[in-house]
Amino acid sequence: MTPALAAGVQIAAVVIVLAAAYVPLGDYMARVFTTPRDARVREELVSSAARQAGGSTITTTATADPPKPTSRSVSATADWRVESLLYRVCRIDPRSEQTWVGYTLSLLGFSAAGVFFLYALQRVQGVLPLNNSLPGVSPSVAFNTAISFVTNTNWQSYSPETTMSNLTQPLGLAVQNFLSAAVGLAVAVAVIRGFVRVRSGGELGNFWVDLTRGVLRILLPLSFVVALILLTQGVVMSFHSSFASTGLDGSSITNALAPVASQEAIKELGTNGGGILAANSAHPFENPTPLSNIVEIIALLSIPVALTRTFGTLVGERKQGLSILAVMALLWGAVLAVTLAAESGTRGVAAQAAGAMMEGKEQRFGIPASALWAVSTTGTSTGAVNSAHDSMSPLGGGAVILNMLFGEVAPGGVGTGLYGMLVLAIIAVFVGGLLVGRTPEYLGKKLGKREITMAALSVLVMPALVLIGTGITVILGSTSGALGNSGDPGTPGSIHGFSEVLYAYASAANNNGSAFGGLTVTDDWFQTSLGIAMLLGRFLPIVFVLALAGSLVTKRRSPAGPGTLPTTGLLFTGLLTGTIVIVAALTFFPALALGPFAEALQ
Repeated sequence: MTPALAAGVQIAAVVIVLAAAYVPLGDYMARVFTTPRDARVREELVSSAARQAGGSTITTTATADPPKPTSRSVSATADWRVESLLYRVCRIDPRSEQTWVGYTLSLLGFSAAGVFFLYALQRVQGVLPLNNSLPGVSPSVAFNTAISFVTNTNWQSYSPETTMSNLTQPLGLAVQNFLSAAVGLAVAVAVIRGFVRVRSGGELGNFWVDLTRGVLRILLPLSFVVALILLTQGVVMSFHSSFASTGLDGSSITNALAPVASQEAIKELGTNGGGILAANSAHPFENPTPLSNIVEIIALLSIPVALTRTFGTLVGERKQGLSILAVMALLWGAVLAVTLAAESGTRGVAAQAAGAMMEGKEQRFGIPASALWAVSTTGTSTGAVNSAHDSMSPLGGGAVILNMLFGEVAPGGVGTGLYGMLVLAIIAVFVGGLLVGRTPEYLGKKLGKREITMAALSVLVMPALVLIGTGITVILGSTSGALGNSGDPGTPGSIHGFSEVLYAYASAANNNGSAFGGLTVTDDWFQTSLGIAMLLGRFLPIVFVLALAGSLVTKRRSPAGPGTLPTTGLLFTGLLTGTIVIVAALTFFPALALGPFAEALQ
């Protein structure tokens, strides 16, 4: 099979499976967040059905009698009891709703508690069971890692096999893989409510209910299915710390073990990306076969893609979701085409001798699967890798950097991709309104000064963090030794070293988590600055986006008039795509020109 045919087959397989799952998964997620049942037990639902009738389009209260006691409804009732127990233990009233301020404070408080717990767990892991004889994690690494996993970044400045125990991995890191992804889902749903609801009090829903449903009804079931598939492909699942084997030269080798399959599933489904082993998804214990490679790519793309269907369903116009999906697909496909073309050449002496750009790539995957993975992981804020991005060609490496600098919207992370795209859609509608001389309007709601301000602030956070972080780092004399490539200004080594730093801050500020592996980020500057970039890059946009939703929910919806800019079809797709590309190009072109573009021209 030729490389071109192999690439075509793999891309087709991914697209076909995503297309098949698009409608059922998207509609299922819509039902999860609009179900009239509030997760109470059967008897309470019956008594409250009449009282709760007549709910809004998106609600978390009961509005109907429970189903008849079929086998299917029995399992559903068990799910309701689990959720009801959680609400009672945590003293949460699932019927109450929150304004954007309450929703935001709940989210920030919950995330802060997650950071403190994960930090403490890492520090004391040496005295806990299943510690693999590993000591507690150092303060700087524990700080960086706690922020990383709570913010859905999963940046790893350590080697997992020699740093994290088999208790810290599932109890701390894997739990945050579920929770951080569910937080993104909750924000996306709250933003959609801002568009479809009209509430004078500004209620956006209940964060705790949205979080619980995202974990129990979406992420857990899907992760279970994906983990079973990965087990059939040979992904390991063990609480033993290691096993010994004999190498080809007769020497004894110690091979690390861990409960990989369960964490690999949520690592991809939740667009997390943190590997339980240092080589991440290039390790044969995490990703052993070409089939497992395709399964994991589908897993990391599935929820962000299907959320566009959820969006269209909830706003009552499926074409709106398809327009958003078209923009995501266009950007993803364009970056993939550039990356495949760049990696299929033979740049450099080593590549010409080998006949392909195979440095840093696994033989069992080859160039097509490596490029497909690289584009998908940098476009979804996943950050998992099955090849060394630092070994990619200058143009290929530049393409995956640009993929992150688009704002992680092609198709973006779980929840974050959708609400990031909606913010950019508001910017595009504002630009279109200026062109035709009309007040901008999106989904029947007029956009005023407050909405445009919140959208603009959300968009500006990431570029500020990337450019400020990169600029300070490259002028600090103490950081030059961390670069895997260096040299006199203008040499290929110094240019690639700049690209390594640019990639690191782009990854942190976009909550991606992947890296150009040549950069050593173990000193206090990188641990602290990247941690701050991850923290602000995650939560500042969330605050601005929820403030935007809180403003929208109080506005009345008006029918589209003859002069209203259509937000579906080719015209809007082109406008939104152009807005994303122009914003990224104007903001980051100088930095890209100093790094990957200059290196490609050497």
